[in-house]
Parts: sequence; structure tokens; C-alpha cells
Amino acid sequence: MIKNTFITVMFFLLSALEPASAASPVATHCQVLKTETFKVYIERFNADDAELFTNIPNANAWSFIQQNIPFFECPDPDIEKTYYFRWWTFRKHVKQTPEGFVITEFLPPVPWARKYNTICCPAGHHFYEGRWLRNRQILDDYAAFWLRKGGAPLQYSFWIADACTARYLVSADATWLTGLLDDLIKIDAEWDRRNRGAEPLFYQSDDRDGMECSIGGSGYRATINAYRYGDAVAIAQIARMAGRTDVVTNYVRKAAEIKERVQEKLWDPQAAFFKVLPRKEKSTLVDVRELHGYTPWYFNLPDNNMGYEVAWKQLMDPKGFYAPFGPTTAEQRHPKFTIAYTGHECQWNGPSWPYSTAITLTALANVLNNYSQTAVSRQDYFETLKIYTKSHQRKREDGKIVSWIDENLNPFTGDWISRTRLKSWKNSTWDAGKGGVERGKDYNHSTYCDLIISGLIGLRPRGDDMVEVNPLLPENTWEWFCLDGVSYHGYELTILWDRTGMRYQRGQGLRVFANGQEIAVAPKLERVKAKLPARVD
Repeated sequence: MIKNTFITVMFFLLSALEPASAASPVATHCQVLKTETFKVYIERFNADDAELFTNIPNANAWSFIQQNIPFFECPDPDIEKTYYFRWWTFRKHVKQTPEGFVITEFLPPVPWARKYNTICCPAGHHFYEGRWLRNRQILDDYAAFWLRKGGAPLQYSFWIADACTARYLVSADATWLTGLLDDLIKIDAEWDRRNRGAEPLFYQSDDRDGMECSIGGSGYRATINAYRYGDAVAIAQIARMAGRTDVVTNYVRKAAEIKERVQEKLWDPQAAFFKVLPRKEKSTLVDVRELHGYTPWYFNLPDNNMGYEVAWKQLMDPKGFYAPFGPTTAEQRHPKFTIAYTGHECQWNGPSWPYSTAITLTALANVLNNYSQTAVSRQDYFETLKIYTKSHQRKREDGKIVSWIDENLNPFTGDWISRTRLKSWKNSTWDAGKGGVERGKDYNHSTYCDLIISGLIGLRPRGDDMVEVNPLLPENTWEWFCLDGVSYHGYELTILWDRTGMRYQRGQGLRVFANGQEIAVAPKLERVKAKLPARVD
């Protein structure tokens, strides 16, 4: 079985990551949308904001956004607004330091952070989101910080090699990626030394997974093992680009071994779910399904056509993870499922966490793109994304509803639990300790814009010269959408859907443009692929 998995991983390696040359972005930017149309969002966010902490100030927010992001419009005002809100909040965390740019999780200093208030727990999300920015220096510096300039990449679980590879698939800067190879190998070896057990699987405490007070607890978790698998596949891919065949062989075998052990040891066939295996001798899998059991699909780890996808039926089950402001982090049928306003302010035994929701939606996009299955659908992706979108708000004391992102969420009411609790404490926590006033405001612990770009609109980044688009928007949902000014492999991409052809006057259907040249057309929302056009100097 290991041999077969080795062959599967090797086939994926050879087919998925052909190196492409890097190029400087061209200056055409948006071809269809008028960027000034969306300035009203930034003005609204600025007007509603109490700017307590500053890296790039609100006064410069529109300039940053106009210069850096792909622009997007759709008929759903909540999704469109939240797309710009999340870029607006991401900008707040881009921090210039003597070591270059870093990206923070919390805006106020928190005592458990490391150098420059950085925390590696959400850094994989930072790379997946930030890879769509036009300014490459931000993630260039950020990667160098984690690997060479004093970052602490092993403080929490972190899929750094996969994250850097995901960034490369957008930028196509092979020189940058292969230049990180030896550093990534060193980090991977340190994970082996610290966290590899006798199974052989990787173990982690739930706290160091960023998921404290969970029901399943610590042990051999699907999270850390999926991260190590993802990094092993990524290192093999990077080594292949660098011509390091010995490294390729070693890491393809390592990935195959992790895959086999996860499927053998962490899959519960009765519950049809990936679970935690405690480290105690003769342990059995815990009795709870937790949302992090979907993490293996974030890295396309589970074998296709082997029945694992049945786990996704729990996502839309009200006794599983489905909730009006969910998904929940533990199945609701479990007796220890809790929405607590006592004890630790950050609990992963029931509340909804954007961190885990983002992983789940990225994993679900992979299932819908890469697996043959009937357990879950595009409609499920869209509904979960809509629920996630709806959570991005807070009702202020004056009754006004404003855009908001924070820590953990009551999945039934939409209340931001940590904020409610910290503000009510009488030990000066709100004003002094635990990060101070509004600790979780504009919390940078998840993705959203990447879920729109690579999931809903369906731009699937690749390492070759092909553009692949597979929208996950269900049929007969929107009449039109447009994603414009996407900096991709040195080209400017535009992806639009116009059912009647009247909205954008470019013709009916799904259309993809590169530097203004139409390269793909489809009459309905379906997967299209096209070669990037030859450059004109």
C-alpha cells in the first residue's frame, strides 16, 4: 500500500508543478471594472473604525488597496462588501520592521507573540491570502523573516513549505521558491525531531495547534499530520524544480508514509471521520468528530475513490457542524459540545472559529475540484461561504451594525465570544493584560479573499503556463460577476460571468482574459483551461 501511495504522490508531483518563469507585473491593472467604484467601501470602513493601532493607517488604506488587490464585483452586496473589508483589515497587519515586512495576527501586542508581535499559527493563511497582492516584497520579506531573520516557525503548527509553494503558484517566481529549499528542509527536520512519535505519526497539543480546550484534546491529530504531509509534498516539488533528485525521492516517500499512516490510524470507519488518537499506549480514537478532521483535504491527502469523502456529510448536518453562524468546531450531538461564557475565553469545543472555517472551505474547494464524490456539492460550498460572510459583523452599542472580524463566534447568535467576555472581566484585562482593549478587533487569523478568488470564482493556481478556472458558484445563482486585475504569472487576468452579455458587453457566458486578450470561453459555469498568450515586448 505504501508503494502505491508513493506512485500516487509522485504522479501528482510530476503533473502539478511544472516551473514557470517569473516576470514583472504589467501595468494594465483592471480591464473591465472601474476601481473608484469601490472606494465607497473603504470610506465606510474608515468612518466606522476606531483606529486604535496603526501599521498602514486608514488614511492610506485606499491607496494600498487600489495598488495591490484584484477587484471584484457581484450581485451579492454582503459578499462584495466583505471581500473589500477583509482586504481592508489585512492591510492593517502589514508591518514594516528593521527585518522587512511581517504580517501580524493581533494588532495590539500580546504576551505570547514573538519578535515584532508575530505568531506563526495563522501564517499559512497569511500566505494564501497575501499571494494575491501585487507587491511581492511583502511575502518575500515575510518568508525570509520566518526562515532566516528571527521568526519562530515552530511555536505553533505551521504549513510553511506548502504556503510558500501556494504563493509561488500565483507569482511564478521559481528562483525565490527554490532559494528557500534548504531552509525549509531544516525546519521540516526540526519538526521530525520534536513532534514525530512512534506510530510513526506527528503529535501535537491542541493548544500548539491553536485549538485549545478542544474535546478531542492532544495527541496524533489530523491537523499536524496533514501539515507535515503538505510540507513534504511541497518540499519534493521544490526540490524537483531545483534538480535535487535525492531530496525529491526522500520527500515523496515521506509524504506517502504520512498519507498511509493518517488513513490507517486516524480514520474512524464507524464514524466515517478523521479523529485524534491519544498518545497513550493502546489508545483508541477519541469519540468526537471535530471540524479539524477536514484538514487532510486542504492538502489533497486522502485517496480519491476510497470513500473518505463521506465525512463531508457532517458539514451540513445540524447535529454535525451546521449552524446559522457556523460551522461549529465540534459536532453538536456530542455531550461535551459547549458554547461557554465561563473558563478560558478561547475554546474549541463548539464555537465557530474563522481559522477553522477558512481551512474547511479551502479543503472543500479541493474536494469539489479534485475528487469524484457525491457527499458534498457546490451549493454546500456557497451556503457555508454565505454563513461565514454573515458572521463578519457586530452590532455596536449605539445599535449600528458594522463590518467586523474577531476571534471565536457563538454559532447560534453571531456574538463574538472572546470580545464579550474580555470586556466584562473586572481584572483590567480589557485595558491592560491579555492584549488590552479590543484584542481581537480586525483579527488576522483566517482567509476570506482567497476563498472568493480560488474557490467561488475558481482561479486554481498552477505552476505551468495554463490558466484554470472552475467557478464553484452554483448554477442559476448570479447573473454576473467579475474578478479583475489579478496579477498572475506576470499577466493581468480578468474572469467574468455574464449570463446575458449585457452587463459587461464582452459576450455571454464565462470568459477569461489575459492582458486584455480573451483566452477561454464557456457558455455556462464550468471548468475551463487555456494557455497564457505569448508576451509582446
